[in-house]
Amino acid sequence: MKKFLYIVLFAALSSTMWGQAQPFLCELGLQGGCGYYVGDATPHIFLNPREAYGAHFRYKFTKRWALQVKASGQRITGNNYTIRGEKLDSKWQSQLVNVDVMAEFNFFRFGTANKFDKRIRPYTPYIFIGIGAGGGGIGSAKTNAYAYVPLGLGFKWKFHERVGLNITWQHNIYMTDNLEGRDELDNKHQLNGWNWMNCDVTGMLTVGLVFEFAKAKRECRICNTDDGY
Repeated sequence: MKKFLYIVLFAALSSTMWGQAQPFLCELGLQGGCGYYVGDATPHIFLNPREAYGAHFRYKFTKRWALQVKASGQRITGNNYTIRGEKLDSKWQSQLVNVDVMAEFNFFRFGTANKFDKRIRPYTPYIFIGIGAGGGGIGSAKTNAYAYVPLGLGFKWKFHERVGLNITWQHNIYMTDNLEGRDELDNKHQLNGWNWMNCDVTGMLTVGLVFEFAKAKRECRICNTDDGY
């Protein structure tokens, strides 16, 4: 009987040390939504919205910090203008493909809910910033490869041990003013190449599902080893 009680006590202590669930280090996700372009032909966000979609890989260093690699695509469009600045009925459009690497910061300690650590929450707002490159083009607009700075904010919700939901609003600030691919709209003021304030911007508002994998190695708090495992 005593042996049985010892086993039960050890199991209880072990669950306290290890928590309810092991965290996962990696995740894959798919997202879709709408995108837009802001530049010489479209002065405001969410004018002429078009489809946006993508896939990502995320590695979580801690419950606060993560690194995300994402590939995405979006179609942008805008109004045509004459040399006098008059808007025409026809529109140009371009298909962009983007690849970016971003650092993320969670406002809350994000993970599976754990009754032994109330600081861990299954939801959190987060912000991100990184570097990226994009390019492409169809129809009347011809585009080349461009560098850009991706940044934005989002919300994560973990509704299952391995599955979650992400809502993201991302802005891509391109290091160029000729994203339209049209002579009458590109580099109108001869400022390309040195004025970092004169940039085209694209944005994406997306919702996606994520799947987590690669369990973290359990940490033993009573083991006498240098690495703590």
